[in-house]
Amino acid sequence: MVSSASSSRDSADAGAEGSQAWFAMTTSSALSQSYDVTLLERCAAAARRVRREVAQVIVGQDDVVEHLLITLFARGHGLLVGVPGLGKTLLVATIARTLSLSFGRVQFTPDLLPADITGTDILSEVDAGGGMIRREVRFMHGPIFKHLVLADEINRTPPKTQAALLQAMQERHVTVGGVTHALPDPFQVFATRNPIEQEGTYPLPEAQLDRFLLEIHVGYPSDDEEREIARRTTAGPAAEVDSVLSGDEIRELGALIPRVPATDAAVDLAVRLARASRPDAPSAPPEVRTYVRFGAGPRGSQALVLAAKARAALSGEAVADVDDVAAMILPALRHRLVLGYRAEADGVRDADVLRAIRKRLRV
Repeated sequence: MVSSASSSRDSADAGAEGSQAWFAMTTSSALSQSYDVTLLERCAAAARRVRREVAQVIVGQDDVVEHLLITLFARGHGLLVGVPGLGKTLLVATIARTLSLSFGRVQFTPDLLPADITGTDILSEVDAGGGMIRREVRFMHGPIFKHLVLADEINRTPPKTQAALLQAMQERHVTVGGVTHALPDPFQVFATRNPIEQEGTYPLPEAQLDRFLLEIHVGYPSDDEEREIARRTTAGPAAEVDSVLSGDEIRELGALIPRVPATDAAVDLAVRLARASRPDAPSAPPEVRTYVRFGAGPRGSQALVLAAKARAALSGEAVADVDDVAAMILPALRHRLVLGYRAEADGVRDADVLRAIRKRLRV
């Protein structure tokens, strides 16, 4: 009995030591330096301070703010969907101020040209001295040359103009007149889309939708929140927000996110979710086979893992787990599904399909 108990204790101790060794190995593989651990603590603290500053201007919308911060720290782009008047533009501008980022806004209209976004070459006259004037071509930067760019009502401009954002969003630079111009670092696009007005709008190309890390839906405020909005916005000037981070700190924290490790189970879940959204996949539920024309590609599983890492870091967690992946399923995958006509006829939405996938995979 004594030897048996001793053996049990030894195996338990060995199991505990093994668990501790696994955790140390997992975290130290990416967060091996004490500097990275310090960065992780600063990331969580900065996120709390940003939320407090934003709350002075924006009432409620906690989930929206959380998803915006995840997108920002993951160095991705976000698509904000909601009816007019919910404070989408104000929210993005406020976050830009708290993070010391330059902010540019482009109002997308049917007559907007690509050069109105990226900029264009112009012929200017320069004093060459001695009373001589020299003509030279110089590049005039467009509004896209900001750290944080708000593409307001992006679906109101034709696909040709929408495509002007593709290179910028993917490669972080633009090419005009055969010359490539680097964009600021960091550079991120937040686009808004009105879901209720269809006249005078154009569908977003699937290739561009796929480049948004998250699709963030902005809903109506609650009764108490709307009452506070009415009181606060009619009582005088808006509150001023303080800067929380500098540009260098933003870049440091953004570089930290990819180094945050994700468990094998989390990565496996992200891949299984993306694959289950494809109609020809064996794991696809009947709802996917019936209503989905094209499911999420590899960018879907990448977005799930990266967003999960950012979510874990914002909470001060050193490892992204399955709970982080599960929390990002809807915003990371909903805009990557291409539904068929039958879905529209039956009133089936992307959220309904993802709910069926979660049920099939028991997430």
